[in-house]
Formats: sequence, C-alpha cells, structure tokens
Amino acid sequence: MNLTSLFYFQDILFYTSFIPLIGILLLVYVNPEQQKLLKVIALNFSAFPFFIFLLIWGGFKKSVGTFQFVTKILWIPVINLNVTLGIDGISLFFILLTTLLIPLCILISWNSIYSNLKGYLIAFLIIEFFLIGVFCVLDVLMFYIFFESILIPMFLVIGIWGSRERKILASYYFFLYTLLGSVVMLLSILYIYNQVGTTDYEVLLTFVFSDLEQKLLWFTFFLAFAAKVPMVPVHLWLPEAHVEAPTAGSVILAGVLLKLGTYGFIRFSLPLFPQASFYFAPFVYTISLMGIVYTSLTAIRQTDFKRIIAYTSVAHMNVVMLGIFSFNNVGIEGALLQSLSHGFVASALFVIIGVVYERYKTRLVKYYGGLVHTMPLYISIFLFFTMANIGFPGTSGFIGEFLIFAGSFKVNSSITFFGATGMILGGCYALWLFNRIAYGNLKSQYIKQALDINKRELFIFLPLICYTLIFGLIPDAYLSSIHMSVNNLIENMYF
Repeated sequence: MNLTSLFYFQDILFYTSFIPLIGILLLVYVNPEQQKLLKVIALNFSAFPFFIFLLIWGGFKKSVGTFQFVTKILWIPVINLNVTLGIDGISLFFILLTTLLIPLCILISWNSIYSNLKGYLIAFLIIEFFLIGVFCVLDVLMFYIFFESILIPMFLVIGIWGSRERKILASYYFFLYTLLGSVVMLLSILYIYNQVGTTDYEVLLTFVFSDLEQKLLWFTFFLAFAAKVPMVPVHLWLPEAHVEAPTAGSVILAGVLLKLGTYGFIRFSLPLFPQASFYFAPFVYTISLMGIVYTSLTAIRQTDFKRIIAYTSVAHMNVVMLGIFSFNNVGIEGALLQSLSHGFVASALFVIIGVVYERYKTRLVKYYGGLVHTMPLYISIFLFFTMANIGFPGTSGFIGEFLIFAGSFKVNSSITFFGATGMILGGCYALWLFNRIAYGNLKSQYIKQALDINKRELFIFLPLICYTLIFGLIPDAYLSSIHMSVNNLIENMYF
C-alpha cells in the first residue's frame, strides 16, 4: 500500500486503534522476567499509532470542516446502535498528543518501575486504546463507554504503582469524583436515544431539542465534563491524584485526561445544546474565574513540587474554558491550541519533577536549591518550560492564551481582565518555584551527588520542546488544520 492510498484507506482509524491491543496480546505471552523485552514491545506498539496519525495528518484535507476517514461498524442493528469512527481538525491533534505521550510515559518508567512491570505496561496500552476511541468515536453512547473505561486502568496505575502511602485514597478520589459526575450523563444519553431513536452524533446534530430539554441535558453533561477539566469545586481529586501517582501517571493525567472535559464541551455541549450553552455561559465564566484565581493563589502556598504544578494545571484548564464559551472562532481555536500546549508543557513539568524525584526521593521544595551549579542542562530545560507555562512569547502557551483572551474580549472585557490575572499569578508561582529550585546554595546535606539529565531523559524532553516551539513560532501549522472544523462547529451552534 503506497502513501497516497493510506490517506484514503477507509478503515484506517479502526485498524490503527487496535494496534495497542495487539501489543497487549504479545505482552501477555512474554515471560515477566524478560523485562527489557516487555518494555521494547510496549514502546513500539504504543509509538506506532503516532507515526500513522502523522501520516493521516499529512493526508488531512484542511479545507474540509466535516469528519474524514469515516468508518461505520454495525454493533446492535436491531436497536439502531452502530459504532462510527471519524476525525476532524479538532480531534486529530488530541489523538496525536495521546499517541505521543503514551510512548514517552513508557520511556519515563524505563528504570523506575520493576514491580509487576507487565501489568503496568498493559495498563498504559489500554489507556491508549480507550483514548484513541474517545477522540475518534462519533456516537454519544460509545463516547460514554470509552470515556468511563479510562477510569479503570488509571485507577490501577495510581493505586498500585503510586509513590506514597496515600495512593489508595487518591485513586478512590479520582475514580469516585469522575464516575459520579458521569452517571447522570448516562441517564441523559438514554433519554436522547429514547427521543431521537439513535445516539449517532451526526444525526443528533440535525435534531433540535426544546429549551427545557437543552438546559437539563446540558447540565448533566456539564457535571461529567466539569469533573474532568476539573472546575472548582470538583477539582479536589486532581492534586491528590497527581501527588500520589507515578511520574508517567501524572504525565497522562495532565497531558490528556484533563482534555477529555474540554473536548467534551466542544464536541457535545456546544453543538448539541447551543441555546443552553448561551444560557449557562455566565455560570461557566463565574466558576472558571473563581478557579483561575483560587487555584493560582493556592499554588503559591504549596510546598510539594508536584502539588504546585497540579494546581497550575487547574488554573490553565479554567482559562481554556473561557475560550470555549466565548462562542467565536478566535476563542475556541485559542482554547484548542492552549489545550494542546498544556499537554506538552504540563507533561514536561511533571517529567522535570520525576527526574529529581528518581535521584533524591523527595518532592518537598525546601530540600532543593542551587541546582543550577550541578545540573545546568536540567535547569535550562526547567527554565524553558517555566517560561512556556506562563505564556512567554515564542511558545505555544503565549499564542493559546492570547487567542483565548482576544476571543473572550469580544464577549466581555471584564471577563478578560479577571482571567488575565491568572497570567500575573502564574508568573508569581512559576518564577518563585524556579528560583527556589535553581538558585541559592546547594543543600549538600540533602543532595549528596547531583547527576544532570541522561540521554534517555533528554530524548523524552526533545519532542515536547520541539512541539512547544513549533506551535509557538509557527501557530498556523496547527490553526490551518482546525480552522474549518471550528467554522463548522460555530455554524452548527448558530444555525
């Protein structure tokens, strides 16, 4: 099969999504004692989908706003339930982000996970399978199934391979907060099926719900997606989960799982319930602004390296919500770019934490200081992602936040003003954290020897650095691919 035919191979999404499952089957039959072979198999089968989706991006028609590479699979034809797969500009980059981060997670764990390694690698391949499904599936019921199924492997990753004594509690926090919010969404999906006769997404786009139905359905979907973003006050699970999870678990949590909430709002809440989205917009603005200010101030007073970055993730994702509910092309495109940027930057920051935790077995900031003298390359990378985290020009974070605030300014200048305070507070906690880690006297009583990053760790950082710079310096590489899809979304909302 040549490259051109691959672009238009109708079932390419279906077959690519099953590659991680093939890797799982191979892992099952490998002796657990052959740890290197286990890691090599998992790395290859997790990375292969990334290269296929890069080729799909190359064949993606930027001038088309509708779904491409669509595949329909009969599931339960008696009751008109089918599995439909397809991607547009919005979902394509979330899939690329997923398939990039999963192999990096395996590289992160290369020398840190020894207990039940086979189960650990299988859990991450299952996560990759479900995440590809979430972003490809064009059926509300199937979306819910994939959306909820991710909870199981992540629950195990936090609860079994977590790093501290509160890992079981943290895994239950994660599971219960996100599950309870989604149960009511399932009831709404059943109601939609009863009203429309199908849960096919493209059919639902043509169906008009009454104002009352839209408000009730929108709110049930909001409960599910808000817990994933997360928004205040259902954000409490995130700092606990991040602190207790292994480094790779934190990377996939911040890098992709938080995006399930914002993706859900963009894909389902806005186009299916447009009137309710307009109606509840002031409510979303209020909660988002509270979340930005509250979590930013909370991050400043934290003493745990990981907990600081966890709270900053909440603040950044609430900024994304302002862009989504600006209801214009500029704000929504900014929200999508900021979501992608946060996937790169937050993941890198958690890897930065993991690098020193592997060496010194502590995440308390007070034990660090003066690392610029002994780990110059590490500190240089830390500085780069600190700047990206606060939206420094030239990085993807700046473009994303600028578009979000440009979009929200069209709606309400006061919202933009209070939302922008997050950038000021972000500079406070990010630069203060960097200052405490990098400068001052080296605390030799805690750090006996300082080893700079090795080749494996550098290889993990390089793609994250490259994509943060590419989307910051050449944002049209991303925006040109999503522009027509966002236009199509706006048209579905207003017409």
